[in-house]
Formats: sequence, structure tokens, C-alpha cells
Amino acid sequence: MSISSVGRRASRPAGGRTAGPARGLLLAVLGMTAIGAGSRARVLHEPLPTRESNLLSTRLYDRPIARPSARPPVRRSALRVCADPNNLPFSNRAQAGFENRIADLVARELGRDLRYVWWAQRRGFVRNTLDAGRCDLVMGMPSTDDRVLTTAPYYTSSYVFLSRRSLCPAIASLDDPRLRRLRVGLHFIGDDYHNTPGATALARRGLARNLVGYSIYGDYSKPNPPAALVYAVARGEVDVAIVWGPFAGYFGPRTGVPLVSTPVAPAVDGPGTVFVFAISAGVRRGDTALRAAVDRALVAERPEIRAVLAKYGVPMVEGVAPAHTRARAVQ
Repeated sequence: MSISSVGRRASRPAGGRTAGPARGLLLAVLGMTAIGAGSRARVLHEPLPTRESNLLSTRLYDRPIARPSARPPVRRSALRVCADPNNLPFSNRAQAGFENRIADLVARELGRDLRYVWWAQRRGFVRNTLDAGRCDLVMGMPSTDDRVLTTAPYYTSSYVFLSRRSLCPAIASLDDPRLRRLRVGLHFIGDDYHNTPGATALARRGLARNLVGYSIYGDYSKPNPPAALVYAVARGEVDVAIVWGPFAGYFGPRTGVPLVSTPVAPAVDGPGTVFVFAISAGVRRGDTALRAAVDRALVAERPEIRAVLAKYGVPMVEGVAPAHTRARAVQ
């Protein structure tokens, strides 16, 4: 998700063209740990089957016969989570993202082993992962995404204005007259700029020429491609950026340059242009049993989830109901 535009989108109001938060693109368990009371969920890393492994698996007669009194090991079903292997602060193959950690908390609460299926979050992400049966759960989905069955939100965040501290006072409103003379960076998803709320809002104000686009896909050969927009602010390539809050909160302090972020106001800028989004986990449509179980786990782990979000610098929106948010939000 985060919110990502890649493989993840918010439901569009009638006539609206604005995409969901550019999470870039939508887990961190440090190795395999023993399972017990209070332990972390065990992470499974299963190699793809080979001809040799298939042959060996048939040679059961080579194994010693267990004594009648021996109990077979208890096997726990795995919770399969599809995630992007190169998309911090949300997820990566080293399982160092905050969505990794939240998925681990959910699996632990459910008493299931956690298994990752890595898939770059590009267009078709949900179709190729969840819908194809490769996994059971995807973290970081906009709560209104109708391609999946979403849980109650486990956090709500906002797009922010991000600028160097030298721009004082910081930009806080889409109607700040200084925007008319500033270079404004933002993520873009497709071939035009009308798929991010910042682009839509500024174009409506006649500021399209001020926009500097950075692809949400970026150069996937480099770590965490969407972070390029945050570093562009730090290097002075743009004066200010409109960026999904979790990107700013995580990468901003890592640039080594004093940066300031301020939630974009207004939070809803006309029909279809929303800057505040509730974020959920998603399961396959129709899997109401798993959704109910994950909902219960999110409630049980609520304090730890909030601590994880704070550690990663995710800007939280409290007391503001995002547009079209479902009423079953976890509070």
C-alpha cells in the first residue's frame, strides 16, 4: 500500500479519475523462530520443487519406520501473504517493512505460519496473486478497493506536502499562492498526470506546468523506486512534493536533509479528489471466514500495530473520517 497505485487502487467515485494513495506500489520477521507462547510467527521459505526432490520424496521406504508410540508432528496451516520484495517502507524481501511486521502479528494471533509470495506491485498485481490463488492475504489495500474483500482499516493516513526546512513557512494548503512559482514533485502512475490526487487538484488550479513527475514504478533494479521523489526534494530538484505520507515519514529522516511534512489541506478537494485514505488488509472476494479472522487479529494486536506504525514514521490521521470509509473501522 500502502497505498499503492500499483496493483492497488481506491474505488473511484462516479466521474472521478483519482487513484488511491501511491503507495507504490502495497513483511519483517528476522529469520525463523521457535513457536511457542508469545513467539513470533514462523516464516516458511519453501524452495521450488526440483526433479531430484520429487524423486527423493517417493523413496519413503528408505526412511526408518516410526515406533507406534511416536506422535506425528503437528502441522500448522500457512497464511500466504503476497507482497512486493522491493517496496519499503511497506515490504521487502528482507521482511523489513511495516506491512511485514503487521502481517507477522496477524499470523501469530491466528496461530498460523507465515509464508511470503513475492510479486512486484505492478498493474495486475491482485489478478496475478490473490485472484490466481497464489496467496490468501494482501496487506496495505485501500479500504474501498472493490477488487478484494477488505478488512476493517488498521490505519488511516494522508498525502502530505514535503519540503526542505528552508521553505518557511511550510506549504500546508493547495491554495497557497506560492505554489504558482514553485516546482511541485509528485508520483505518476500512467501516461498522464490525472491519476494522482495532487495532480488533479493542482491542474484544476491551473498549475499543471509546475508539476514534475516521478514514476511510481521507477527503476526496479534499484532499492525502493518510489523513494526517488523524497530524495528529489532533499536534493532540491523540486521545491515541494505531494507524496503519500508513509513515504515521507520513513524516507524523509533518511535523506540527511532537514525536511518538513504537512498534511495536504483540504483533505477532500472536490468530487473524486481525496487525500486521506483508510488502509486495510485484503482477502479474496467471498472469503468471509478469513476476513473475520483477520479482523479479530487486527483488533487483538491493535496496540502493537500502532507501535509499529509509529516506529516507521507513518503519519496517522485521527478523528477524521476519510471519504467513503466503511463504518467498521478498527478503533
